[in-house]
Amino acid sequence: MRSFQFYNPTRLIFGKGQLEALKTEVPKYGKRVLLVYGGGSIKRSGLYDQVIGLLKEVGAEVTELAGVEPNPRLSTVHKGVDLCKTNNIDLILAVGGGSVLDCAKAIAVGAKYDGDMWDFAQRKAVAQDALPLGTVLTMAATGSEMNSGSVITNQDTQEKLGWGSAYSFPAFSILDPVNTYTVPLDQTVYGMVDMMSHVLEHYFHLDANTPVQLGFCETILRTVMDAAPRLVEDLENYELRETILYCGTMALNGVLNMGLAGDWATHNIEHAVSAVYDIPHGGGLAILFPHWMKHNVDVNVDRFKRLAINVFEVNPEGKSDKQIAEEGIDALSKFWTSIGAPNRLADYDIDDSQIEVMADKAMLFGPFGNFKKLQREDVVSIYKASL
Repeated sequence: MRSFQFYNPTRLIFGKGQLEALKTEVPKYGKRVLLVYGGGSIKRSGLYDQVIGLLKEVGAEVTELAGVEPNPRLSTVHKGVDLCKTNNIDLILAVGGGSVLDCAKAIAVGAKYDGDMWDFAQRKAVAQDALPLGTVLTMAATGSEMNSGSVITNQDTQEKLGWGSAYSFPAFSILDPVNTYTVPLDQTVYGMVDMMSHVLEHYFHLDANTPVQLGFCETILRTVMDAAPRLVEDLENYELRETILYCGTMALNGVLNMGLAGDWATHNIEHAVSAVYDIPHGGGLAILFPHWMKHNVDVNVDRFKRLAINVFEVNPEGKSDKQIAEEGIDALSKFWTSIGAPNRLADYDIDDSQIEVMADKAMLFGPFGNFKKLQREDVVSIYKASL
C-alpha cells in the first residue's frame, strides 16, 4: 500500500425526507442561488416545486439554468458562469444526475476564474477557488455527489475530458432514494454499469497489500449484482433504490482508492467514443470494459482470477488460472447484458470509420492507464474488438 492522505469535505445527507435539509444548508452560503438542472424531469416528478418552495422559505433569490445535457457541454458551462458573474451568485444548487452535477462543478470553478474553465480540463491551469456547490441527486451512477471529479464535452472540438480539483467537491449533497424512482429503465441500467466500472477501475491496480480495499470493491460489486436484476423489474422499490444509491456514492468518494492508484484507462477510452458519437457513458463502458479486461488479462492474471471466483462465483476446479480469469470476464459481460446493457459498439450503429479519430482523442495526453500503460495500438485494438 502506498502512503496517502484522505480528504473529503462533502456533507452527505442521505435518506427519505432529507430534502428539508435545504432549509438549514442553503442559508450558510448566502441568498443568491443559481439552480442548475437538466431536461425537465424534475418538474414532471414534482421535485422542482419542492426545491423552489424550500428555497422561498429561506428567502433565496433564485436564478435558473435549465437544459443541462446528458454529456454536459462547455457551452452550457459558459452560460452558467455568465449567470453567476452577472447575478453575483452565492451558491450553486445542482438538482439532477451526474451530468448536472458535473456541469455545476465546472460552473463553480469557472465563476472564480478570469479565463475559460476549459483550461482546467486541458491541464493548462489549476483551479484556485470556486463558488460553493450544493446538490440534490436524482440518479445513482457517477458518485459526483461526493467527489471532486467532473467530465465536460467541448462540442466544437469533439473532446470529452475529465478534470477535478480540491475546490470542486460539493459542500453538501442530499440523497433521497425516492428521488430516483423516476429514472427510466435504461438510465437505471447505465447507472449501475457506471458504478460497477468505477469499482473495477480501483480493483485493477498494481499496489501491494490492499486486502481491505479489494474486499470493499468485491462487496460493492456483489451488492450491485444482487440488487440490479430485481431493481430493473421493480423501479420504485425503496430498499433497492436505497442500496444502489449508496453503492454509487461509495464507488467513487475516495474510500476505495486509499493507498492505491486505480487504472482509469477504460473511462478515457469511452470518453473518446462518446465525444464523437454522444452515446450514454454507461452504455459505452458496458461495451468497452470487458474488452479492456481481455486485452490486459496477462498483466496480473491472479487479480482477474480473484474477481472471477470472489464476485462471479466461477468454479476453479480443473481450469488454468487464465481460463478462470477469462470465464469471469465473460460473466461480467453477460451480467451487464442480462440487465439490458449493450455489448457491441454496433448496438449504437458505430462502425470502424472513426476508430483512428477516437484513438487520437484518447491519446491526447499521451499513454495512459496505471494497471497497464496503453499505447495507441492498444486503444485501436480494444476499439476493434468492441465493434
